[in-house]
Amino acid sequence: MLSRDAQIRLLEIALAAIDHEFGRLEEDAAVDLAREPPEIRECKASFVTIRKEGRLRGCIGSLTAHRPLAVDVAANACAAAFRDPRFQPLTERERPAIELSIATLSSLTPISFTSADELHAVLFPGRDGIVLSHHQATATFLPDVWQALPEPHEFIRELRRKAGIAESVPPNRIRVSRYTTQSFGTFSLDPQTGTD
Repeated sequence: MLSRDAQIRLLEIALAAIDHEFGRLEEDAAVDLAREPPEIRECKASFVTIRKEGRLRGCIGSLTAHRPLAVDVAANACAAAFRDPRFQPLTERERPAIELSIATLSSLTPISFTSADELHAVLFPGRDGIVLSHHQATATFLPDVWQALPEPHEFIRELRRKAGIAESVPPNRIRVSRYTTQSFGTFSLDPQTGTD
């Protein structure tokens, strides 16, 4: 579990990465790992979510750890703000109205099952993040999506749809993994409006 100080630092890193894209920072926004706390120098996967007025405005992340957490968060913050294909790039005018949250991911754990009912029975709503894969199609829902889709069959149905996996594909042909997250944030990106 990340300390409160580490959480705050990661939010600052995400903000600096976004502000650098807007040209609001004169200095280089690259993460200097030598100056960061050890716990955010470790390789870890993350997702960064941006909301505006409570609605999703961008969400991009990594499913597997492949770079230091601080670097991963900075890259995902920029991607969520400016390169989420579902949304137009964030504008500087929107910046004071948006909120930022970060989720760090555990390692993926494959789930074994033989039928849709068996899969639904072994899920933990509210706790599990789920990844579905079939050939080149892959999609994930973070654990907070259970709030909108609390029933396992609905959760999996919508995740299949997100991944573009046809209904004709039998459940036992789909690879399913789970993970857990530590989530924090929902801080205003504008320092003038305070934090949590």
